[in-house]
Amino acid sequence: MSKITFLGAGSTVFAKNLLGDCMTVDALQSFEFALYDVDHKRLRDSELLLNTMKKNLQSNVTIITYHDRKEALRNATYVINAIQVGGYDPCTITDFEMPKKYGLRQTIADTIGIGGIFRNLRTIPVIQAFAKDMKEVCPDAWFLNYTNPMAVLTNVLLQEGIKTVGLCHSVQVCASHLLESLDMPFDNIQWKIAGINHMAWLLEITRNGKDLYPEIKQRARQKQSEKHDDMVRFELMQRFGYYVTESSEHNAEYHPYFIKKNYPELIEQYNIPLDEYPRRCVNQIEGWKQMREDLVHNKHLHHERTMEYGSYIIEAMETNQPFKIGGNVLNTGGLIRNLPEKAVVEVPCLVDASGVTPTHVGDLPEQLAALNRTNIHTQLLTIEAALTKKKEKIYQAALLDPHTAAELSIDDIVSLCDDLIEAHGSWLPAYT
Repeated sequence: MSKITFLGAGSTVFAKNLLGDCMTVDALQSFEFALYDVDHKRLRDSELLLNTMKKNLQSNVTIITYHDRKEALRNATYVINAIQVGGYDPCTITDFEMPKKYGLRQTIADTIGIGGIFRNLRTIPVIQAFAKDMKEVCPDAWFLNYTNPMAVLTNVLLQEGIKTVGLCHSVQVCASHLLESLDMPFDNIQWKIAGINHMAWLLEITRNGKDLYPEIKQRARQKQSEKHDDMVRFELMQRFGYYVTESSEHNAEYHPYFIKKNYPELIEQYNIPLDEYPRRCVNQIEGWKQMREDLVHNKHLHHERTMEYGSYIIEAMETNQPFKIGGNVLNTGGLIRNLPEKAVVEVPCLVDASGVTPTHVGDLPEQLAALNRTNIHTQLLTIEAALTKKKEKIYQAALLDPHTAAELSIDDIVSLCDDLIEAHGSWLPAYT
């Protein structure tokens, strides 16, 4: 029996979407769905929900929960990863509150920035443990990584020899959401996206063969005269020529231009939601109480296939029917020529029975590659810090982070890193 192992299956809504998608696929009906999470209560919720959906969808999959991770992984064909190490309390709180003492503000802090660096440092050891188990009990499995920070974690897994593709939600909805926000039709559109995770670029967009960028930019300039929720991305498009995949609240902290204590008016000017991620966490924790009743105990729960790539990837590999995705893969051979080969890039990929085959993009416009490289430097040094356990590499990663470096002095950045290492305590391995 083929097997999909879901690590972090206590992420009940996400498990519902991804595994619910798989339940609708004819080629996956004989599969075992192996559920694993360190939170046994949330794991039980997911098991109940998925069994209800299985019954209502008349699916023939087998659903089994595991409390032993290695057994959950044993003989897996595919592994889906959706974990969060440290959770909102204490780790996300630490990632936001400690930098505030230095005057450093953030919005999401899950990719780079000082919060993203430390989210990486506490997640990489767990990812390495997954890889160790997989090499022992399912060495040929494909690892579908949905966990942030996407580029770094995918890179670490690939270095461990695990067949991995990183998957983000923003690529497949970027073009349609942009056009919808500008009151433009989005049927019959074609687009091309490449770059790095959360900073990939909409390089081309056409409708019925017509280039839409001139009209997009004209409408975007007009829309900037009034406050809206995508002002950072529209500003970046005006200045650098292209629209970026991930949201404005994310990109506000990936660049040195928008969150600046000496220019507090920029927060209002660009409608930047500081502390957005902690706010979402609190609302999600509170909202789960009602959502749990609506989902877990809903005997009529149904599901329609979503746009998430996971089920389409597995279906393509199982049936050899090709499917195109935007995937995070190593830049081997210079898929994007003007980005480092040891970086993970986000490019169009073809999926079939042979696996994931990335496409060659060539050079990005130089200004876009330059922006990507500012983030890649921090990503690669964060990996080096995690692998060497050297504090100096943590310092260097933070010193090269665009937002952090724009706000703080060298001494303050080093001091902040030391404070975060101490505050995270046992969530981090020892660094020398």
